[in-house]
Amino acid sequence: MENLLVAENVYKRFGNFTALNNVSINIPKESIFGLLGPNGAGKTTFLRIINQITMPDEGEIYLDGRPLQPDDIAHIGYLPEERGLYKSMKVGEQALYLARLKGLSRAEAKERLNYWFKRLDIEAWWDKKIQELSKGMAQKVQFVITVLHRPKLLIFDEPFSGFDPVNANLIKDEILQLKKEGATILFSTHRMESVEELCEYIALIHKSNKLLDGRVSDIKKEYKSNTFEVGLHAQDEETLLRELEEKFQTGPARFKSIQDDLKISIKLKEKESSNDLLQYLLSRARVNHFVEVIPSVNDIFIKTVTQNA
Repeated sequence: MENLLVAENVYKRFGNFTALNNVSINIPKESIFGLLGPNGAGKTTFLRIINQITMPDEGEIYLDGRPLQPDDIAHIGYLPEERGLYKSMKVGEQALYLARLKGLSRAEAKERLNYWFKRLDIEAWWDKKIQELSKGMAQKVQFVITVLHRPKLLIFDEPFSGFDPVNANLIKDEILQLKKEGATILFSTHRMESVEELCEYIALIHKSNKLLDGRVSDIKKEYKSNTFEVGLHAQDEETLLRELEEKFQTGPARFKSIQDDLKISIKLKEKESSNDLLQYLLSRARVNHFVEVIPSVNDIFIKTVTQNA
């Protein structure tokens, strides 16, 4: 797949502190890419370099096949974690002003703002001051300002901060729609459930270093352990449990069930197949639950960071 943004061997230092250490990341066109990492890992520094708020000490950033240029800011929409709206200005007045800075005419800006304000049901906020809005309400306004000029690259830093579950889902749906319309989306978040729902690709940065990146499905395949959670009903569950413990590497299972079953996790050896395991279990019990344990992004995040602590 063709990449929209390419970072090659990026270094950034602040005095004796290295914020980014030889970081290379490829972000495919029309994808949703999650930038993950603990606090202080270097994520925000990377986002600021893309936005040319700060410059790398070494390395290159390419946008759409050519080195990043100052005028490329017109093709980028950035929603920073620290919001930047003027609290004493009215919502509509401020939105128009910021849209004009992005190169839209007043008429074009007004037309697009009317569309978004109606879409997000915030038309009544036009004459309110930002300081009159809740954090979530102000976040909606800033989201609109970020996407208004229809940039090819959208960067969201903690986009769901301050939102209740209903509005968080609303913004997720809008992000998916923007991707469907051709935008490439890079976002940084600590909400792993959002990464699971939205991201096709991820990169994990820890202590200034990139530890992993790639397609989410491929990374999960690398981290899975050939383990299955099973729920079994047998006449003599104690005898069955002893038999399974002798034959396999077993452990507790965490799944929830309305059945009063024997719940157990079974880890297979490399050459053992799930079909063989299922046939074996069917010969000894009624199988009510049989699911391969696929690591979540949260599991992978914790395991990778812990191993590299």
